[in-house]
Amino acid sequence: MNLRSPAFAILFAVSLIAAAGNMGLQSVLPTIGREFGLRDTLVAAAFAISALMWTLTSPYWARLSDSLGRKRVIMIGLGGFVASMAGFGLAASSGLEGWLAVLVAFGLMAVARTIYGVFGSAAPIASQAYVADRTSAGQRTQAMSLLASAQGLGTVIGPTLAPVFILPFVGLAGPMYAFALMGAVVLLIVWLKLPSGDVVRMPSPSGRRTDAAKGLWKDPRVRDYLIYGLLVTGAQAVNISVLGFHVIDELAAEGIASGQTASFISIAMLAGAAATLMVQWGLIPLLRLQAADLMRWGAGLALVGNLMSIASPGYYGVVVGYAVVSMGVGFARPGFTAGSSLSVGPHEQGAVAGLMMSLAGLSFLGPPVIGVALYELAEAGALYRQCRAAGCGHGPLLRQRPAPPRPARSPRPRRDAFAGNAARLPAGTGRQSLTLQPGRPFQRREAVSDRRHGNRPYRKTHRRPRAR
Repeated sequence: MNLRSPAFAILFAVSLIAAAGNMGLQSVLPTIGREFGLRDTLVAAAFAISALMWTLTSPYWARLSDSLGRKRVIMIGLGGFVASMAGFGLAASSGLEGWLAVLVAFGLMAVARTIYGVFGSAAPIASQAYVADRTSAGQRTQAMSLLASAQGLGTVIGPTLAPVFILPFVGLAGPMYAFALMGAVVLLIVWLKLPSGDVVRMPSPSGRRTDAAKGLWKDPRVRDYLIYGLLVTGAQAVNISVLGFHVIDELAAEGIASGQTASFISIAMLAGAAATLMVQWGLIPLLRLQAADLMRWGAGLALVGNLMSIASPGYYGVVVGYAVVSMGVGFARPGFTAGSSLSVGPHEQGAVAGLMMSLAGLSFLGPPVIGVALYELAEAGALYRQCRAAGCGHGPLLRQRPAPPRPARSPRPRRDAFAGNAARLPAGTGRQSLTLQPGRPFQRREAVSDRRHGNRPYRKTHRRPRAR
C-alpha cells in the first residue's frame, strides 16, 4: 500500500476526525461539569461507562471487520461518532440553557457518550486492519506510525478548534456540533472514495478458519505488548482526565472563573498534542527506531512527565509536564501497536488490532476515576497538592530561608615596608615563618615535633647564607 495513496489519506482523515472530536470534548468537559455544579469524580465515573463499552465491543468489531469488510465497519464507526457528538451537544445545551434539570441533562450526556463507546472503536480498528492487510512486514512499522500520527494531529486540531466553536448562540456545546458535522463529511468521503473489496478470506495456517481472537490476550506473542500498552495508556488517561480540573484549580488561585478556563485547557492539551506530533512526524522517521526502541523511549519519557506534573507548581508547570507525558505516549503507542502486529500472522491482523484498540477503553475505565478521586480527595485535590509539595516544596523553603550572618572580619594587618609580606604570614606550630631582626639576615624557623623528646616541639634555626 502506497502511503501517499488516496486510500491512506482517507484512513488518515478517519483517525484524525475521531481523535479531534474526542479531545475537543475532553477540553470542554471539565468546564461543563463545573458549570453544572457536579463533583469531578462523578463526571469521570459517568464516562467510565463509555470506556467499558469500548472495551467490550472492540473484539466484536475486529471479528466483524474480518467477515463484513473493513470499509463497512469504518462507516459504522463514523456513523456512531456523528450520532454521539450531536446527541452530546444537544444534552449539554439543554442543561446549560436550563431546558432540562442538570441531572437529567447529564444523564443524557452519559448516554450519548455510551453510544460513542459502543461504535467508536469500529473505525480505528478497521482502519488499522485495512493498513495491515496492504503493507509488508518491513513497511508496517512506518505505516502504523503514520496512521497513529493522524491521532496525534487530531489531538492538536481538536483542542485548537474547540474554543473557536464556543459561540454565543451555542455556548460550550458548540464544539460537539462542529465535530459532528465534520464527521458526517468524512463519512460521505469514505462511502464514495475508499476502495472496497477488502473482505478477509485468507485461511489460517491449519487450513481451516478459526476464531483468531479467542485467547489472543494470553498468547505469549501478544501478552507483553498488551500489558505495556495498558500501563502507558492508563498513565495517559489519568493525565487527560485530571488535566482540565487541575488547570481550573490553578487558575482559580489567580482569580479566573471556571467558565473562562476553556481556552487555557485547550492550550494545555494543544501543547501535549504538539509534542506527540513532533515525535511521530519528526523524531520517529528521523531516528528510524524499531518497535522495541520506541517502547523504551516512550516509557521513560512518560515517567519523567508524570513526575514533573507532580513537582511543577503553577499553570505552566502543569502544561510542561503534560507535554512530556504526551511525548512519551507518542513514542510508545506506535511501538506496541506495530510490535503486536508484527508478532502475529496475516490471518490474525484484525484480531490483534481489536485487542490493541480495546486498550483505549480499558485505560479510561478505571485509572481516570481513581486519578480524579485522588485529586479531589479532601479539598481541591489536597492529596495531589501534598504530593507536589513533597517533591518540590523544599526548594522554595531553602530559597526563602534568610542567609546566616557573616562573621565579623578582623582588621587587616598593617603592611611592613621592610618585612614585605612576612608580617602577614601566621607564625604557628607546623607552619614555616620568616623573621627579620635588625642587622641580621633573613632566618627561616619551623616547629618540628620529635617523639624522642616526649612529642614536645623544639625549635631549630636554619641560617641562610648572606648573599655576596
